[in-house]
Amino acid sequence: MAEGKKKKYTKASFYEYTGEKLERKRPFCPKCGPGVFMAEHKDRYACGSCGYTKWKDK
Repeated sequence: MAEGKKKKYTKASFYEYTGEKLERKRPFCPKCGPGVFMAEHKDRYACGSCGYTKWKDK
């Protein structure tokens, strides 16, 4: 990937099927509510809309 270009995501890429069950891969932002996914980083989840950060457990 060229430097400076971002990878495009679709909402469908944040879900996966396991058997008959649909599961979210990433959490929703507790401040913004359902529909706003948090970005996954190495050590934290961050909301791009409001800036809320949730640190991952070690």
